[in-house]
Amino acid sequence: MRISYHFAFLDEGSKREIRRATLKAIAIPGYQVPFASRELPIGRGWGTGGLQLTLSLIGRNDVLKVIDQGSDESVNAVSIKKLIDKTTGVPTVDATPEATLIQSRHRIPEIPLTKEQILVLQVPMPEPLRMYESSELETKRLHGEKDYSGAWLMLFEQIMKYRGVSTGADHPVMVHDRYVMAPSPIPKFDNPKMNHSEALILLGAGREKKIYAVPPYTKVVSLDFEDVPFAPESFPGQCCRQCGASDVFMDELYDRELDTTYYQCNDTSYCLDRMNEKSS
Repeated sequence: MRISYHFAFLDEGSKREIRRATLKAIAIPGYQVPFASRELPIGRGWGTGGLQLTLSLIGRNDVLKVIDQGSDESVNAVSIKKLIDKTTGVPTVDATPEATLIQSRHRIPEIPLTKEQILVLQVPMPEPLRMYESSELETKRLHGEKDYSGAWLMLFEQIMKYRGVSTGADHPVMVHDRYVMAPSPIPKFDNPKMNHSEALILLGAGREKKIYAVPPYTKVVSLDFEDVPFAPESFPGQCCRQCGASDVFMDELYDRELDTTYYQCNDTSYCLDRMNEKSS
């Protein structure tokens, strides 16, 4: 027996409430807007915040892409695509340029996004000040007063201890010269892609019940110091073993048969497109 679902699973009242919170987030770049996070048939911490945004925004004419740490075929990505397909019938694709709505966990696609696209990022911890301040009331006060001395001190302590900033992902950013924001656990390599992006970037944290946004063409700057500038991951002298790309974020893998390490594009769709272009 086929089960009939409401379009995009959520009821219309829930969608309206989430869209209202989203509009407020767009109006105040980087500001965390609280919302009533709904129950979904996936565990909290597996992308419920991003999924609620996607389900509230998706329409019958949309084309969806879901990625998890660069992969279109991971368990998280496949499960989310199955749920959305079953409740909307909207087509899903792997090719980034074909998608109008992109939901992602821990990566921004390598191909630059356009003004016709919306990127939804799943966020486990939306509060960038939580590492040194546990009180929600206090973090709200610090944001209101634009007191981010603790964030700078945290980076300074890393430099003193490790002779460099040790954040591998979720490196804090300043949005529109006003709010310090957690960009979700994307690698530092992806932080510059947020700056003046043509696409609307939405970030949702279901467990923490927060939505925030980076509107198109918004200034986004990673926190750093004049004498210790922001430095994203780099792979000098390395290229992807499959497609030959050298200017992308790559995974370091180990080949047991050859007893050697090699590099491969983290964005599987981007890598496959390059391989197809070479073969054609």
